[in-house]
This record gives sequence, structure tokens and C-alpha cells, in this order.
Amino acid sequence: MKDSQELSLVEKLLANLEELLPVFMEIPEDKAISNGGAAVCIIDEEGRIFGKLYGTDKLRCRETFKIAWTKASQVWITGIETNEYEKLVFNEQIDFRQFGIRMPDFIGYKGGQPVTFSDGTKLSVGFSGFRGTTDLEIVIKAVEKTDPTSK
Repeated sequence: MKDSQELSLVEKLLANLEELLPVFMEIPEDKAISNGGAAVCIIDEEGRIFGKLYGTDKLRCRETFKIAWTKASQVWITGIETNEYEKLVFNEQIDFRQFGIRMPDFIGYKGGQPVTFSDGTKLSVGFSGFRGTTDLEIVIKAVEKTDPTSK
């Protein structure tokens, strides 16, 4: 039962992300960066991967999914939002060795974040295709629309 509930939640999240894309494509800076493609990668606690490619440029979608996967997998491993994790490491507040991700492999960009829904479902979400702050914002808005009481 848990698997079907999680799948339903992920499908709603993907639909809400897709619904928000046209709004963000109206922002000139984001439209220029997107350049025909965006992607989301979602990893659940068991390591199952869900994703979606948005756009018509298959090569651009491939590249954005690679970045989205890197963001999501770093969050899945560390439990810490991308860019924040790197700040903690470089300010010597945490030791990168505890997570096993070598410094050259850090993503650094914003857009990877842990999400906890009101039913306890935890997902690591990476989005790529716009500016990093927009990547974060679009997921936050989609999560709020999917489950208004989530964190």
C-alpha cells in the first residue's frame, strides 16, 4: 500500500511541476537558461528513482537530467540541500568524508532539496533547467500544491 501511495504522491508532484513550468518560462532570465529543456529527478528513501524531462531539445533535456540527478543523489546521500552542503563543508562545519562524496564531485548549484510530506514520505528532489534559486522555488511551489502541510 505504501508504494502505491508514494507513487501517487510522486505523480501529483510531477504534474504540479509541469503545470508551473509555463509560469517560470515567462521570466526572461529563466527562459534564456532553460533553452529548451528542464528536468526533475526524485529519489525515495529506498533508492527508487523517478523523473521527468520537460522540453523538446532531447540533448538539453539529457544534460539537465544529469544535473538534476546529481543534485537529487547528493541530497539523498547527505540529507542536506545542495549549495548548503558545500557551504558547510567549506566552512569546516562538517567533514565531507562522512558522506563519501569527494569535493570535485560536489554539485554546488542550488536546486537539490529534501522534502518531507505530511504522511511522512521523504523524497530527495533535484530540479534543473533554470537559475538555481528558481529550481528551488518551482519545487517548493509544486510540493506546497501537492501537499500544503508538507515541509
